[in-house]
Amino acid sequence: MKGENLQPAVIYARVSSVQQKTQGHGLESQETRCREFASYKGYRVVETFRDDASGSIVGRPGMIAMLAFLKKQKSPHVVIIDDISRLARSLEAHLQLRTAISSANGILQSPSIEFGEDSDSQLVENLLASVSQHQRQKNADQTKNRMRARVQGGYWCFPAPIGYRFERVSGHGKMLVRDEPLAGIVQEGLEGYASGRFQTQPEVMRFFQSRPEWPSKRRSTLTTERIREMLTRPTYAGYISIPEWGLNLVPARHEPLISFETFRAIERRMKAVANVPAKANLGEDFPLRGFITCGCCGHQLMSCWSTGRSAKYPYYLCMQKGCDAYGKSIKREQLEGDFAALLKELKPSVELMDLAAAMFRDLWDGRLAQAGQQAKSLESQLRKLDTSIEQLVDRVVETDSPALIKTYESRIQKMEAEKAELTEKVASCGRPLKSFDETFRTAMQFLANPCYLWESDRIEDKRAVLKLTFAERLAYTRGEGFRTAVTSSPFSFFLSLKGDEEGMVRPTGFEPVAFRLGIKRRR
Repeated sequence: MKGENLQPAVIYARVSSVQQKTQGHGLESQETRCREFASYKGYRVVETFRDDASGSIVGRPGMIAMLAFLKKQKSPHVVIIDDISRLARSLEAHLQLRTAISSANGILQSPSIEFGEDSDSQLVENLLASVSQHQRQKNADQTKNRMRARVQGGYWCFPAPIGYRFERVSGHGKMLVRDEPLAGIVQEGLEGYASGRFQTQPEVMRFFQSRPEWPSKRRSTLTTERIREMLTRPTYAGYISIPEWGLNLVPARHEPLISFETFRAIERRMKAVANVPAKANLGEDFPLRGFITCGCCGHQLMSCWSTGRSAKYPYYLCMQKGCDAYGKSIKREQLEGDFAALLKELKPSVELMDLAAAMFRDLWDGRLAQAGQQAKSLESQLRKLDTSIEQLVDRVVETDSPALIKTYESRIQKMEAEKAELTEKVASCGRPLKSFDETFRTAMQFLANPCYLWESDRIEDKRAVLKLTFAERLAYTRGEGFRTAVTSSPFSFFLSLKGDEEGMVRPTGFEPVAFRLGIKRRR
């Protein structure tokens, strides 16, 4: 009964982050000190409220809960805080919370400071609150300066991007390293978009989501905005850009997943329009939908399932009103069977593949022989670019016009990107990452038999065949079949060789064909 007559009090404790809450002892030590103070003053602690949020924020969950609790009480309660900095870390927030606590019938007290209502006490309180705000701002400045210096040294100091993880490396501290198998998946996705294997960003997203190695939690958070962010991250190319800190394309120490040339190709592709649309409703049931047009009117063929008495039947059809083929269905097995036959016609002979391999190898060897001259040319371009950048920097220093400064800085950033790409080309010129056989093996296997990839169970493989084999959509006429197809450059090349071989354009032997292509015969 005696304890019930004591002055009721609540304790408020705060740390700045969840990490401090879980790994430190700040909340426990604050609560212990406040309880000692309550015992000394003869208060009865009835509740404790905690927060793990910045001191500059007023609307914290723990603070809101405490104010709501105080408003429900019939008698005033003492609010005990360990230090004035635990209440707030800005003068504005301190004054707001001080007023809110008083309005909720709370009496603010602390073992570190005496809160009074006279002018001198309020002056001291406001001075301490200002000092607390200054300390917070000073800590933020120091943290920012250390992070900026770390970035200037080539180290990423923010949460690790997908495909990387932090690891302590001797002589470097914590730095990004490849996080397999995610690193390989991200690399394949970025390179696939740069090469045109994936025509749109949703295709890249579906590729990531289709991989069983991709974590389920990350799969659920993938959006087109997230994919766009990944595609525009120079971090994956071995560079760091923090525009708000004035840092642009700082060479990073971590291993890049893609080359800077690939990163630039991604930038160019994001500004271009996809040649082959990848609609969200393209299902595995109709892999040709969106790529086949009506031979009569030129509009895309639709697809549907027709319900019969005992089963459903798949069809392609033209739904363009006014077309002669309007509403006339084409059996899926008929159209896709004709497409498979078209692919077989594109399959080159063994002799043509050998001839093409010899030509490609000659081109490869010729490029390697010219590498020295190319390196000198690239170095010359690099020196000219350095001179241009220096001239623009001088203009920025000399001008007082904000508009001109912004224009010059924009041009400097573009030149720095070109410089990074040229530097990478100079470093790799004449030193291929892989041998000829390693580089062309996969491509030659596909060119030798495109039907093999088309017979895959994966819808992504089937769509890849469409993009890699044909330069335009295919026109199909019901009852007649496909019209003349416009094939991609590699298959057009094989068709031209086949024409030579069959006498359509009959040069004699290897030399005329090689001469037309600018290739010397290997001896």
